Amino acid sequence: MKINEIIVVEGKDDTTRVKLAVTCDTIETNGSAIDEAILDAIKHAADVRGVIVLTDPDYPGNKIRKTIENYVPNVKHAFIDAEVAVNKRGKIGIEHAPIEAIKDALTHVSTPFDHTSETVSKAFLVDNGLIVGPYAKEKRKNVCKYLKIGYCNGKQLFHRLNAFGITEADVYDALHNKGEK
Repeated sequence: MKINEIIVVEGKDDTTRVKLAVTCDTIETNGSAIDEAILDAIKHAADVRGVIVLTDPDYPGNKIRKTIENYVPNVKHAFIDAEVAVNKRGKIGIEHAPIEAIKDALTHVSTPFDHTSETVSKAFLVDNGLIVGPYAKEKRKNVCKYLKIGYCNGKQLFHRLNAFGITEADVYDALHNKGEK
């Protein structure tokens, strides 16, 4: 499988792993040490070929993803679940993800868009137990997995659903399919 866009990853080990899964070019952020020169390179790549952000499914990875999106709003996003990107010692990272998980993530790329109205309301998320309630975290985990948007807390879920134009009907479908697509 060949990817035309440039894939942004955190480090060399991620590049090595991604290139085992697909034929592509990458830009490495050097982890959370991402600087303006790297952001400029990502912006240029986005303008010329397009960019897909594939960072580790953890807090630093999400922080890098947000930094990139704030600097280059037209980037695309690919997500891998933390539970499949973990090694035997519990370390989470793209470099530990199975090849098939990387391919799957890169075939389900999401692009945020400027939205002036909500596609999903906070009230809907509350009413369906995704923000508050005894099983909210588990429900969010299943919905995020089903929608392939990467795990997120309640506030991030609200933002991602609206940023990617996911509707309440999509979320309802995800809730009733128990996260298995």
